[in-house]
Amino acid sequence: MTRSCGANPPPADSAAPAPTGSQARHGAPAAAAPPAVVIAGPTASGKTALALALAEALGGEIVSFDSMQLYRGFVIGAAQPTAAELARVPHHFIAECDPRQPLTAGEYSRQARLRIRAIVARGRLVVLVGGTGFYLRALLDGLFSAPPLDAIAQAQLRRRLRDRVARRGPAALHAILRRLDAAAAAGIAPRDAARTIRALEVRLLTGQPISRWWAEHPPEAFTGVRPLLLGLAPPRAELYRRIDLRAQAMFAPPPGRTGIVAETRALLQIYSGDLPVFAAHGYKQAVDILLGRADPAAALAEAQAEQRHYAKRQFTWFRRDPRVHWLPGFGGDAAVQRAALQWLRWQGLGQTA
Repeated sequence: MTRSCGANPPPADSAAPAPTGSQARHGAPAAAAPPAVVIAGPTASGKTALALALAEALGGEIVSFDSMQLYRGFVIGAAQPTAAELARVPHHFIAECDPRQPLTAGEYSRQARLRIRAIVARGRLVVLVGGTGFYLRALLDGLFSAPPLDAIAQAQLRRRLRDRVARRGPAALHAILRRLDAAAAAGIAPRDAARTIRALEVRLLTGQPISRWWAEHPPEAFTGVRPLLLGLAPPRAELYRRIDLRAQAMFAPPPGRTGIVAETRALLQIYSGDLPVFAAHGYKQAVDILLGRADPAAALAEAQAEQRHYAKRQFTWFRRDPRVHWLPGFGGDAAVQRAALQWLRWQGLGQTA
């Protein structure tokens, strides 16, 4: 069933997950398409500050591609923009979704494409900002699909494959995929059990490799805008220091401020603790504190380490995209904001701004 966000969300349809790595394809929007600014980078790099500065300077509306900032109530751990920041320019996909109805990358892509077309029709600049690379890929480049499968047979096979993962680990299942569909396996990480299972389902239930389907049904790139990608690359040591300080403020807030443990306690009064959002960085550790599974100091240390590792993975993901123009600093720095505006004007954007 399709899930949607917001009071009056655009419709969306279903999508299958895409492979990673070399099979990702970059779209080629028509030269006449209106520009859209894209701001990517690791957590705590100042993406929100840069997005606000550019949106205000160039007459833009901000469209988030952050997979956690989508959800209502998950403010602190997701580092959602503040009420004052939200009031400065229009925002989209911030606190719009019910966490009981997770928004997949495919669903996000279709809703965001419709939202972007509406922004362009109003004569406004689209400013995309976030750290979830898979959502951005789905939006700009599209996702590979998969053939329809018999629902009952698929459910039975999926249970068996998940049991095998639980017993032997995802790498063992990936080894089977390498034997049955080497082309698909080359684009799926050995630890990515979900996509490995999906590829095996297609191979075992249809007799055809999913890689052949991908070749015959390539993803549809979004041609409604011409993306101009900016990446924030602050010094790694300083980024990690800011990540640690931000996590510390979440778990030990100053007097008068709500912390992530109190926020999580309130959320658990509304939502089941089994929801995927409670496994996200910060919320997982807050749940552990509330359930007595971890003391606050150990939980904080774990959250800091997870967020540093996440920042490293984000760097790796966005570094693979040759379209990104990198800015060596934090998005809140005035010099970085000036450099971003200058580069965008070299691309023909905002000449009269």
